[in-house]
Amino acid sequence: MCGLLGILTADGNAADFVPALERALPCMRHRGPDAAGTWHDTDAAFGFNRLAIIDIAHSHQPLRWGPEGEEDRYALTFNGEIYNYVELRQELQELGYSFNTSGDGETIVVGFHHWGRDVVEHLRGMFAFAIWDTTARSMFLARDQFGIKPLYCATTDAGTIFSSEKKTILEMAAEFGLDLSLDRRAIEHYVDLQYVPEPESLHASIRRLESGCTATITPGGTMEQRRYFKPRFNVRPVAEGKEQQLFDRIADALQDSVAKHMRADVTVGSFLSGGIDSTAIAALAKRHNPDLLTFTTGFEREGYSEVDVAAESAAAIGAEHIVKIVSPEEYASAIPKIMWYLDDPVADPSLVPLFFVAAEARKHVKVVLSGEGADELFGGYTIYKEPLSLAPFEKIPSPLRRGLGKLSRVLPEGMKGKSLLERGSMTMEERYYGNARSFNFEQMQRVIPWARREWDHREVTAPIYAQSRGMDPVARMQHLDLFTWMRGDILVKADKITMANSLELRVPFLDKEIFRVAETIPHQLKISHGTTKYALRKALEEIVPAHVLHRRKLGFPVPMRHWLAGDELHGWALDTINESQTEDIFDKAAVLAMLREHREGVSDHSRRLWTVLAFMVWHGVFVEKRIDPQIEQRDYPVRL
Repeated sequence: MCGLLGILTADGNAADFVPALERALPCMRHRGPDAAGTWHDTDAAFGFNRLAIIDIAHSHQPLRWGPEGEEDRYALTFNGEIYNYVELRQELQELGYSFNTSGDGETIVVGFHHWGRDVVEHLRGMFAFAIWDTTARSMFLARDQFGIKPLYCATTDAGTIFSSEKKTILEMAAEFGLDLSLDRRAIEHYVDLQYVPEPESLHASIRRLESGCTATITPGGTMEQRRYFKPRFNVRPVAEGKEQQLFDRIADALQDSVAKHMRADVTVGSFLSGGIDSTAIAALAKRHNPDLLTFTTGFEREGYSEVDVAAESAAAIGAEHIVKIVSPEEYASAIPKIMWYLDDPVADPSLVPLFFVAAEARKHVKVVLSGEGADELFGGYTIYKEPLSLAPFEKIPSPLRRGLGKLSRVLPEGMKGKSLLERGSMTMEERYYGNARSFNFEQMQRVIPWARREWDHREVTAPIYAQSRGMDPVARMQHLDLFTWMRGDILVKADKITMANSLELRVPFLDKEIFRVAETIPHQLKISHGTTKYALRKALEEIVPAHVLHRRKLGFPVPMRHWLAGDELHGWALDTINESQTEDIFDKAAVLAMLREHREGVSDHSRRLWTVLAFMVWHGVFVEKRIDPQIEQRDYPVRL
């Protein structure tokens, strides 16, 4: 787990950019405080920050490798972990290749020499990497299937720059001639979705290589992208009496994935909430590490903490458990720092407790496992039940359904049945755009009057829905979440917030071998027997303690509704709005009115307010430069 920074120049003057690269590299020192290094030739330059996890004494990057007679042909920078590197290394050695290290990074570059761009099909892990072929004069970029690791890119007349973090690109903007104007379309998408969807960023000139994609660039050429991961929930009925075989396959795949994810030359711990996903991961991890440490976080407010349940789970699996309680004061003080680490805002309040529990975990371990991805792969969100509740509307002729929609709009807010009528009148493509649904278009126009309906969520979701035609409704919702909510919110916070604390987060559910099993589960075994993730729950009956097996998912819930209405965060919110220099983006009078309505109990605007407030803090840090995130600079051994 590390941070990479690279450039490919258009004019063969890479050496001219090395001083700027060395200046920018410390911006992501948190991603790799153990060492740093740079390398360049005439066309390309690499910078790297290392968090040493495997082959600690060696495997330094940028890493050079070449076959016999072409020594040092390739240069590699790689962020992530390849969990099947031992098996791949053995396979490549049997083909006649030799290795200079015992790390996983070298496996990528040797595999690239043998398989070319198809090397990504052989990798089981989380990754973003760049390989420069000094003979072919070609740069190859790649991201893992699910988008666990990030890769930002920007191209100007000077060439292409790419990095694990956007802030390093911003640091080199002047040298590269980057236009740093904001992308208003991306701003609307953020307000609509609560995150900036790939491949966008809030800066118009900087984009992200999408999850499951590779790209090839030559000096002065354009970036040619290719999607290699095309997930499809290829569901089919399970033969009668064969359900247990499916459950066993799930359990076996998860056990194997956790075993692979435990590979490290440092201690591995585990996050633990009160839910089934993290508990399953921790229980399986305990089999490989008898001294497993688990970590959780919570708040003092009743109903917004899973600390007691997590402690009970830790005791049941025999793990030592560590708890971090977060106060409202700590919460507010950390927000500017968190927005700096994020690069673009994500309006998910659970970011903040995650930041504190990651900081606590880093005092004890260098790697943690977590349960992200189980809901998307196995059908865990309650909203996935919606197709069942709305099934009767599918039998109603379209004109009548539209009439019901018009009726729903004139009913008073909060009236029983209003939401059901409204959602039942719409197609899935119109109504479902993931878990982050706080603003409808009319509410959005209230706070950003320039909003354009053609820029709403359907602009993001329509191409994704087109890829899922023919799937059942639940599978279509899962497919959408893989490309929106999961990689836009869940995995962004998982990467950025743990890396902010120099902590590597591994997600065993997001393993391509687990997906091969998950994609075969019919919807009848996902949403079944009154619960979600039915097949997964059955698979985990011998792994997860009984008190957790059927608990409702909470994660790290935050009492934001209460805090914004009460003294805990209302004053902070009021100051944030008044001091923000975002009048060209938001109608601040409307935002203040929302805050007042929320405090008076007229309406619960907590999610909408948090979306706006997070952006305002981000804008104060990155655009106005009025807010100092107070990032601590850390010293580390430098190999520049």
